[in-house]
Amino acid sequence: MPPSRAHIRELVTAYLDRHPGERPALEPLLEALDAPSEVAARATLAGHITCSAAVIDHDGRVLHVRHNPSGGKWLLPGGDVGPGDATLMAAAVREVHQKTGILPAALCQSAAFCHEPADIDVHPAKGEPFDKHYDFRFVFHLVRPSAEATVQAEEVSGTDWLPMDQVTSLTMRSKLLAADMSAGPEPVNASVIIHDGGGRYLLHLRDQREGIWEPGVFALLGGGRAPGDTSLEATLLRELAEAVPGVNLSSLEPYAVEKTASVDGLTVSVQVFTALWQGHPDSAGLREGVLLHWCTLDMLDRLPRSPGLDDLIRRHAAQHPPAPTRPAPHHLLPSEGTPAGTELHVVGVHLYLQDSDGRVLLGLRHPDSAYAGRLWHTLAGHCEREDAVSSLIREAEEEAGLLLDREAIDLVHLVHSQNSPTASPRIQLFFRARTWSGVPRVREPDRCLEWRWFNPKDLPDNTVPYTRQAIEAILAGRPYSDMGWT
Repeated sequence: MPPSRAHIRELVTAYLDRHPGERPALEPLLEALDAPSEVAARATLAGHITCSAAVIDHDGRVLHVRHNPSGGKWLLPGGDVGPGDATLMAAAVREVHQKTGILPAALCQSAAFCHEPADIDVHPAKGEPFDKHYDFRFVFHLVRPSAEATVQAEEVSGTDWLPMDQVTSLTMRSKLLAADMSAGPEPVNASVIIHDGGGRYLLHLRDQREGIWEPGVFALLGGGRAPGDTSLEATLLRELAEAVPGVNLSSLEPYAVEKTASVDGLTVSVQVFTALWQGHPDSAGLREGVLLHWCTLDMLDRLPRSPGLDDLIRRHAAQHPPAPTRPAPHHLLPSEGTPAGTELHVVGVHLYLQDSDGRVLLGLRHPDSAYAGRLWHTLAGHCEREDAVSSLIREAEEEAGLLLDREAIDLVHLVHSQNSPTASPRIQLFFRARTWSGVPRVREPDRCLEWRWFNPKDLPDNTVPYTRQAIEAILAGRPYSDMGWT
């Protein structure tokens, strides 16, 4: 698919914000974008719009090609937009490769112009039925100090690197000289490793849409620099304010610079920051993507994720291990504060979740599960060194991808049970979630085969006994029951 009207209009609008005096020359293009004619159709777009690029080496020189069709003039490499170019920048990248042999991965964006055109040149079209050509000119730096160019013989008969003040296009020369091009290649993207200080990392599930960077995977939050950003930290804070306004970071600091590839094939240097946040993803006010999720290291292998994310997070985790926790309660001795004769109990948390029809959610346990194989059971887990509500929220995310609101969780029943005189007694807490987000899905297939909604008054025969007892008690309004003591 060629570039869309919206994409072209966005670039023109951004360009005119920087160069308002050029509006009269570009007004016909804006009118064509708003007209019902097929300006963005393949047959028309190639005639109206062309794309070229200023490729700059580490000495500040700009690549030119001797263009045969123009009578041997020295021009910036460029040409028509092709049917497979999703963006105008992609067209410029392709033209550089075709005309000079320089691979897309050898190029990176300029921090001065980023993804926007540095210049839009308007000139008459020769020998074509269109009145004007609009040449969108982008700026790229060489990733390495130099690159060998191999010309396309049909259109190009030579290449040369000219000083910036000798760029043959007067309009492009003035734009380059007016910009700060002294820095050369530098990161133009910023992302952040957000952690809670306890071994959890906040990941962002991106939209599964064609044309976006790293679609359908879990990735770090962040985005690309815009020409108005004063720094990459400013880029990151702007992107977070747009995507997750409820995330207020502390201890923000640079961590590493990583390299990846853009959808156009360019090399992209990403400044990675680290920061601390301990909020709930539901409070982030997510505006872009699918969801936010707290993940631990042992969950990474089960998630679709962006390239290099594993190594980055594991490296950070190795350098910043969570603070050591005290031993679990069953290791405590009387001398450590447990009164003599006390029997330590296992605490379980259970989610009593009803849909709009009053049905309750149960999961079918895996036949090889250590507990309750082939039986239906509520979403449940054991408390670790954490409060019961936090345990429930964690289990709901890990087992079924459900996001719970701490302020909308109520304790509705307690089952005090023991399975045998030698087993540890158990306190089974059942909580009702008044609101939640997400659709129940199997995320731990070695423990649960499926989730299903049931009428609480007509539970399947193979329901865990104390689960059935608790649900019946909840319907009757009884807050407590016990099992197995007599």
